[in-house]
Amino acid sequence: MLKNILVALDDTDIADKVIETLQELALPEDCKVVLSHVFSTSESQIELPADRPHIETPALSYLQVEKQLQSYQNQLPVESQLELVTGDPAEEIVRLANIYKADLIVIGSRGLTGMNRIVQGSVSSQVVEDANCSVLVVKPN
Repeated sequence: MLKNILVALDDTDIADKVIETLQELALPEDCKVVLSHVFSTSESQIELPADRPHIETPALSYLQVEKQLQSYQNQLPVESQLELVTGDPAEEIVRLANIYKADLIVIGSRGLTGMNRIVQGSVSSQVVEDANCSVLVVKPN
């Protein structure tokens, strides 16, 4: 029985499909859902010169993501909460799943193949490999 579900969402189009898939599951009334987003700390962001203007301010991005997660939260028929963290996406998703003792992780797949998958990596594949619970990977259309 599913008691705790961690839903990992990013800022791509697949997030809507992940929520739709979650809503299609027969969730028990006492189920708890944690909607999460990981802000990546990629080296390219860390090494940006201080005198260069950034296209996107982190505070604005945080507020936009939080607002989007709250709109998803309002669509759920069960108890839910939000987790916004910074770090390596796969590591943080697995860490949150362990903290919340998740029975299931629901995550989207960007559908990368070939060189793009090698260069950019696959967060969903890494989560499937490292998670201590089942993982439902939602594929793009």
